[in-house]
Amino acid sequence: MSNQELRHDVEEELFWEPRVDNAAIAVATDEGDVTLRGTVGSFREKREAASAAKRVYGVTKLDNELSVRLLDGDRRDDADLRGAVLQALMLDAAVPSSIDASVKDGMVTLTGMAPFNYQRAEAESVAGNVPGVIGLDDQVELIIDDPTPADVRGSINKAFERDASLDAEALSIDTFDGTVTLSGHVESWLEHDAAVNAAWAAPGVRVVEDLIVVDY
Repeated sequence: MSNQELRHDVEEELFWEPRVDNAAIAVATDEGDVTLRGTVGSFREKREAASAAKRVYGVTKLDNELSVRLLDGDRRDDADLRGAVLQALMLDAAVPSSIDASVKDGMVTLTGMAPFNYQRAEAESVAGNVPGVIGLDDQVELIIDDPTPADVRGSINKAFERDASLDAEALSIDTFDGTVTLSGHVESWLEHDAAVNAAWAAPGVRVVEDLIVVDY
């Protein structure tokens, strides 16, 4: 697929995504690498634009350089925005009460601790959807035990083998002190995300270093 064809397909996907206003988004392509530039009206829209671009066949890497520019009616002072974020976190049963939020100039910083990565990810998703948020910094730490590297690697390998969308033989797993490094090749972003999610679900994982290449 040529750069021009890929750019056209990404632009079409952004146009057909109802949660994204594509009018102010510019798409650049370079041998499968896609860069999004321009402005959107919310942090959630920035994330949705990235998700839409990753769905396009031929996209091997995505650089989301979109800026969030709120309309005057959507702007909130930091104290009001922090209250709204904390309320949203509190109402989500998957988010532990140990996670806190601070706000400066519309930028939300999440801090605290969580037993599982899915809880941290849920907090990030919930906070990013609150109107008025322009960016998010997730500093939540995971409180987990320290299983042996073999236990971690074995758990992830079994998860890969159970997932019908993954070719376990095409992926490599290295573990050290709670850090998992994934490498290898997959044929779609769906496979990529499935592999990363499986690694995060393994007991004792604090960090996942993603070196997986999406290769169509």
